[in-house]
Amino acid sequence: MSDRGGSGTEADGEAGGVRRSRLVDYAEMSEAAPAPAPITDSTPLSSDVVARGRHEFAVLLGEFRRTAVLVPTDEDDAPLVGDFGGIRWIYAFSNESALARFAIARGEGGREWPYQRLLGARLLDATVPAVGVPCGVALDVGTEGEGVLFPPVTGIVPEAAAVDAVNAAAAVDADGDTGMSGDGEVRV
Repeated sequence: MSDRGGSGTEADGEAGGVRRSRLVDYAEMSEAAPAPAPITDSTPLSSDVVARGRHEFAVLLGEFRRTAVLVPTDEDDAPLVGDFGGIRWIYAFSNESALARFAIARGEGGREWPYQRLLGARLLDATVPAVGVPCGVALDVGTEGEGVLFPPVTGIVPEAAAVDAVNAAAAVDADGDTGMSGDGEVRV
């Protein structure tokens, strides 16, 4: 097998100028899960359903934070990102198969995809704040029904990087009071 996948024979396309990435092989070995059915009911959710959904997301977030993920990098060794909805999203993948599906979806399955292996916690706690603009993590983009977004909000990223965080020192009420005492304590 050559560096790019395949045996390097003409049958593999090597002689014809088409080079296969090993990622393509991973994508061929895996099958994407079927997409979940869209929610069409506009009935408000019960508080039990909302609480269960929050708990499930908290479990998923905890698992992500403890897991090493693959972060593709560009030619400058910076994480590969995409901008959508005013948020910069760092692409991360749970395995090489998911990265391969992303590469194929972009029409770039034939090239090499360098990546770093990072803990999810490091992405959320160090990389996201270092970006300097609203930034989250998009896990397994291109894998139908499996992708997860970790947006830049309180409880997911550090407060300094969260778009929904209120900076108490800068918050000024209608009377011009900052809500801070002279010793830095927040007054209520």
